[in-house]
Amino acid sequence: MRVASAFGFVLLTVLPASAAEPVPPAGKVSYYRDVRAIFQQHCQGCHQPAKPNGSYVMTDFAAMAKAGDSGKAAIVAGKPEASYLIEEILPGKDGKAEMPKGRDPLTKVQIDLVTRWVQEGATDDTPASAKTAQIDPDHPPVYRAAPVVTSVAFSPDGSLLAVAGYHEVLLHKPDGSGLVGRLVGLSERVQSVAFSPDGRWLAVAAGSPGRWGEVQIWNVEKQKLKLSTPVSFDTVYGISWSPDGSKVAVGCADNTVRALETEHGKQVLFMGTHSDWVLGTVFSQDGSHLASVSRDMSVKLTEVETQRFVDNVTSITPGALKGGLMAIDRRPTKERKMAPVPPDVPKATPQVYDEILVAGADGVPRLYKLHREKKREIGDDANKIKQFEAMTGRISNLTFDADGKRFVATSSLDGKGEVRVYEVESGKKVVCEKVTGPAYAAAFSPKGDVVASAGFDGMVWLHNAADGKLIKEFVAVPIAK
Repeated sequence: MRVASAFGFVLLTVLPASAAEPVPPAGKVSYYRDVRAIFQQHCQGCHQPAKPNGSYVMTDFAAMAKAGDSGKAAIVAGKPEASYLIEEILPGKDGKAEMPKGRDPLTKVQIDLVTRWVQEGATDDTPASAKTAQIDPDHPPVYRAAPVVTSVAFSPDGSLLAVAGYHEVLLHKPDGSGLVGRLVGLSERVQSVAFSPDGRWLAVAAGSPGRWGEVQIWNVEKQKLKLSTPVSFDTVYGISWSPDGSKVAVGCADNTVRALETEHGKQVLFMGTHSDWVLGTVFSQDGSHLASVSRDMSVKLTEVETQRFVDNVTSITPGALKGGLMAIDRRPTKERKMAPVPPDVPKATPQVYDEILVAGADGVPRLYKLHREKKREIGDDANKIKQFEAMTGRISNLTFDADGKRFVATSSLDGKGEVRVYEVESGKKVVCEKVTGPAYAAAFSPKGDVVASAGFDGMVWLHNAADGKLIKEFVAVPIAK
């Protein structure tokens, strides 16, 4: 149990299920119930079709018994002592194991489960109803209809438009004239995509609902998977990059915020003070803090180095916000100093000014100071700078342009959607035309002249950011004939 203090009261947060040991079964070990989850959490990130380290794949049952580069059979039914997989996961005298590579070894209970399963015949008891068609880079998804699009992003150089699909991210030419790549991974659902600040990498928040969450890092030029890291036991959301590209952060359905270092996928931040799903994250401009939004109607600030919850950015007065928050972005502004911080404000508050934009169920975009400059008083919303005209329905995405003078927001209600471009200083808005359904995702081109958006009906719309005129629309995925 994690104990944290915030504004004089104590928060108790139960650690995620991943911290608990599996309970050994009394009868025969089941691959589907007992062993499969161990492989998913600890092995498949590096042994899957998109990243077959050692020429060994563990996402396909038949492939698991085969030898990889070692030339040794990985699984010999009934003979754990002859199975190379068992040899690799057993710790040596120093307590370290060859696999999982670069990570903590499996626990004794996990090793015993896998060993017993091999000893008992290594049978596949996956129900026929749970078996699906093979989907991997050599067998990409086949679409009979366009899927819901949850995220879009332009590369920093403007050469690509990334669009979330089913089991994959599709890389389009920025004008919608053609598909140039398909990044097919393990997770069924892709929730958000984000290019690294230098454009070399694409981060993906994904997962399979109720089973696992996954963070993927792709090499954009080579279209190769660099990293696949399991995170919690449900889909993860709202991925964001630290300014230096060394970390990514995600929100989780277990009410936590996580950050991982991008070289090896090691978790470097865990914050558990939200009380509902966390749907968006963003780093401060110096990377020292992380802001997160949740269905619990709050924006919370965490210090990255210490993993310490610092502050509620928004008001903590009940009823001050109407409904959960789903979207967040930091305003790109020139670095400038804040006003002197009073003695009663948390000492960790940096002397750099940041602004964040948040929105959610009530359809109202609100601009906030990220860091508190005055003592909190009951009932105040002192960090709020301004709010903008409400959109119809809930806002699921908002994004600034490169210079922070405008932002685009998407909304949905009762089968209809809207895409708007707002001027930050004046509050003036431009409504994008011919949006044909609920809108869930939007992004500015690097030059800020084009807005790409998408949503429920699987169409991608390209609009002129200045006047909202539709330039082009196209289906996000190739449709089978």
